[in-house]
Amino acid sequence: MMGHTHALTGAVAWLGLAPVFATVPWLNESTRWIDTGIMAGALTPAELIAGALICAGAAMLPDLDHPSATIAQTFGPVTWALSKAVNWVSGGHRGATHSLAFAVAAGVGAHYLADAYPVGRGILVVLMIGLALRAIGIGIPGKKLASAAVNVAMTVGLFVVFRSYGVGYAWLGLAVGVGSFIHVVGDCLTERGCPVLWPLRHKWLLPYKIGIKTGRKFEQKILAPLLSVAVLGLLFWRLAPL
Repeated sequence: MMGHTHALTGAVAWLGLAPVFATVPWLNESTRWIDTGIMAGALTPAELIAGALICAGAAMLPDLDHPSATIAQTFGPVTWALSKAVNWVSGGHRGATHSLAFAVAAGVGAHYLADAYPVGRGILVVLMIGLALRAIGIGIPGKKLASAAVNVAMTVGLFVVFRSYGVGYAWLGLAVGVGSFIHVVGDCLTERGCPVLWPLRHKWLLPYKIGIKTGRKFEQKILAPLLSVAVLGLLFWRLAPL
């Protein structure tokens, strides 16, 4: 799937699943989870929106193994070089990063970063928001520098707004893990599939070659618009006053 499709599925996943997580007894009543802050106060309007953006950004993380992907191009030579390194370590595109193990590792790592290092947490939040905005096409067509400036301004603005509303990010690891895994699920619906249970090499994909063809008409003209409508619908459903 393309970058904007992954980002939209990440937003849909968070808006659809976060309220469900909040109803799970062991996420709300277990002393262990309350102590670490998971889902504590995570369903205020500002936190729901922040989570959707962060989950959308995290849904781009598995493609860090692809030097031509949106995430590899987002922050110039830095992310490109990082992508080349990840590509080599993970065994190429759709290798180790496209697995359940990577999603769990990303989520756990983000959770402990949020819990132990406030500065690192803030940097990760900013990166995820900026990546989400880049993926969904925020910017000025044909103007790379101007688009980058718009992205930076909106990212900083959103981060400041979220801070003013007291967003705490105790749920950061959950959003990153869900976003990373929803990317894997999406790519399992394409023709190539993913090694979900890496290091096992077997790739999970739809049978009979009925998978989505990345970048083709169905994804661009039908799937992406449907996901956009789903995001708006879920936002209205979650946030509109009764």
